[in-house]
Amino acid sequence: MLETVLCIDDDPITLMLCKMVITKASFSNEIATAKNGEEALKYFNALNQTNSNSEFKKQPQLIFLDLNMPVMGGWDFLDSFSTAEYSDYNDTKVIILSSTIDPEDLEKSKKYPMVIDFLSKPISKEMLEYLKDKI
Repeated sequence: MLETVLCIDDDPITLMLCKMVITKASFSNEIATAKNGEEALKYFNALNQTNSNSEFKKQPQLIFLDLNMPVMGGWDFLDSFSTAEYSDYNDTKVIILSSTIDPEDLEKSKKYPMVIDFLSKPISKEMLEYLKDKI
């Protein structure tokens, strides 16, 4: 079981479903959420500022990332998250969850070393079972 998972998606129903499925599958102890890439980067910035305060937030071992979001989409998040500023989180794995799997997006995802898979929404218990072997 993972300690913390971060779900980044602008759809509140998708976030609720993620929390529900992850909890029922006993996949993670804690589930954090962000509504877009900018909010997710703020989450990591807050971790940087309080890394000695374990009561605040724990570093996620896995991120479920949507691509199409307002404010900052998944690709822009990955571009920022790949920089030296976030190098403390190089061990954090990313699963792209998208409603459509475009072959170009699949190919583009391979340029990000932290992306370990590209899967179709919605998240499911079977998907989590599959991912246990990859993490």
